Amino acid sequence: MWYAIISEDVEDSLEKRKSVRPKHIERLQALADEGKLLTAGPHPAVDSEDPGDAGFTGSLIIAEFESLAKAQAWADMDPYINAGVYKQVTVKPYKKVY
Repeated sequence: MWYAIISEDVEDSLEKRKSVRPKHIERLQALADEGKLLTAGPHPAVDSEDPGDAGFTGSLIIAEFESLAKAQAWADMDPYINAGVYKQVTVKPYKKVY
């Protein structure tokens, strides 16, 4: 089943994001390589594809896992959590219609 991993950043998270982004992307690439990643990306803090110093307010990942518990466990290991980027992460089932 698909699961949405919805993350909310702490204030001024940009430098923290940059410090562990390669590790974060590596985990996403592994999901993509397995054919389990539907989409992933950050929410810009301003109405722009490149928010510059404004940074981001969070992220959305939609990926396939065997269960909600496994999706939560995967989300809990995100490098952004250990680096203090995210202040909240919500994982919930997602039904792809289109």
